[in-house]
Amino acid sequence: MMDLPTQPEMLLSFVNTALRDEFESLEDLAFYYDADPDAIEKTLAGIHYVYDPERNRFI
Repeated sequence: MMDLPTQPEMLLSFVNTALRDEFESLEDLAFYYDADPDAIEKTLAGIHYVYDPERNRFI
C-alpha cells in the first residue's frame, strides 16, 4: 500500500479523486491508508479546503 502525498496540493488532488472513485467517506479512506482523518483535514485546511461530508469531497 502506498503512503498518502505529503504536499497539500497533491494530497487534495489524491484525496478528492479517491473519495470520488473509491471511498464513501473520509473515515473510510483514512482507515484504508492507516491515516488520521483529522490530520488530513488539518493539512488541507492550511490551503483553505474543508471536508464536506454531503458531497464527500474537500471544497
